[in-house]
Amino acid sequence: MTVKEKSKGRGRPRAFDREAALDQAQALFHAQGYDGVGVAALAQAMGVNPPSLYAAFGSKAALFDEVLGRYARNGLPIDMLLAPGAPPAAALGALLHEAARIYAADPQTAGCMVLEGARGADAEAACCARNWKAASAQRVRDFLTPTHADKAEVVADYMVTVMSGLSADARAGTPADRLVAVAHMAELAIAAVLAER
Repeated sequence: MTVKEKSKGRGRPRAFDREAALDQAQALFHAQGYDGVGVAALAQAMGVNPPSLYAAFGSKAALFDEVLGRYARNGLPIDMLLAPGAPPAAALGALLHEAARIYAADPQTAGCMVLEGARGADAEAACCARNWKAASAQRVRDFLTPTHADKAEVVADYMVTVMSGLSADARAGTPADRLVAVAHMAELAIAAVLAER
C-alpha cells in the first residue's frame, strides 16, 4: 500500500448535505412511520452516524418535526388552491381531489405523512404531527372565514376528517380512482353546506 492509498480516507470529511439527509429521512418516515424506523436506520440512510444525527437535529422527534414541516410546505399545493377569492367549494374540492391523487401516487409513500404521524404511538412525534395537522385545518378556516365565517369551523373539521380517511385508505391500497370518487362526493357535500343560508 502506498502513502497515497493510505491517505485516501484521511483529511477533511465530506460536507453534510442537510437537504439530502432530510430527503432520506422523509422517505423512511413516510414509508415506515415514525415508530417503524430507528435512529440507526435513519443515520445509515442519511449517511451519518447516530451522534452526528443528534448533533445536527437534536433528537429523532426534532428531525421528524423538521421533516413534517418540509412535507407540509411541499406536499399539497394548499396556498395555490386556497388562494384568496377562489370559489370556496371548488377550491376545497380541488384540494380533496389533489390529496386523493397524491396520497395514492406511490405505494411506498402512500397516504399523508402528517395525518398518519398524528396517529402514531410515540407521544412527542404524534404531538408534532398534530400541530402540523392543526395548522392545515386553520389554513382552511382562514380561507373560508371571509365568505362563510359561520361554517368555517365545521367545514375545516370535515376536510380534515375526509383527508384522514383518504390517507388511511391510500395506505391500505385503495386505488386512486376510488379515492378521487370519494373526494368528488365530499366536494358535493361541501358545496351543499356552503350554499345553505
